Amino acid sequence: MNHTDDRSPDAPLTVLAVDDEKPALDELAFLLRAQDAVGDIRTAGDATTALRILRDGDIDAVFLDINMPGLDGLELAGILANFASPPQVVFVTAHDDRAVAAFDLGAVDYLLKPLREERLAESVRRIVEGRRRRVDAGPPAPTDEVIPVELGGITTLVHRSSVEWVEADGDYARLHTADGSHLVRIPISALETRWADAGFLRVHRSYLVALPRVTGIRTVGTGLVVCLRAHGDHPPVELPVSRRHTRMLKDRLVRAPKQTWTAR
Repeated sequence: MNHTDDRSPDAPLTVLAVDDEKPALDELAFLLRAQDAVGDIRTAGDATTALRILRDGDIDAVFLDINMPGLDGLELAGILANFASPPQVVFVTAHDDRAVAAFDLGAVDYLLKPLREERLAESVRRIVEGRRRRVDAGPPAPTDEVIPVELGGITTLVHRSSVEWVEADGDYARLHTADGSHLVRIPISALETRWADAGFLRVHRSYLVALPRVTGIRTVGTGLVVCLRAHGDHPPVELPVSRRHTRMLKDRLVRAPKQTWTAR
């Protein structure tokens, strides 16, 4: 059982690193020791040992490999989610194709091997902020999901709040922001479900839009398009609305507080 909610938000983190490959585990522990916010570091080479450590002590966060013999990292994270006060989980893996499953389990972050110190530091920062939210006596602060996008060895952190619309691209999704677009290996159907409570609505089989970014809807021929804000020299974006999504879009825009729309 964990009691991390009772600890001071400024106390050093107690972290558990789990990896069945000893060189990778030693490297992860070494990099974690270099983080000022990290105090005690415990290690486990398999999920069974990890569970024993987790049940015997207070662990703030688990840095967890996915591909392990026996109980894998995703299965272990599923067990941790049932704890009364579960530790925060960061997945550490050499594979980029399990991100959807990882974030569905509420992962704080998803790090790709080989690890880079600056990305690990970002994960630790999120863990510290998450613990502060947990112990805050007031209402929990709203979370803004961050999607790590890897391209050419460079990681870009895309905040959900910066995404204006999402375009389906096979098993991938392209996140469109004011600064450009980012391709992520997450199907648009997964984002539709995960981001529904954050104001995103599917308007077409290929498009998901952030309702606060919508400036209007208009008729084009026999169909409807949704209009999104323009940025700088870029013209407004217009996306088609499928017939099956039209009623839901209109209902949501009418009900949305402080949201106005026009049909021309």
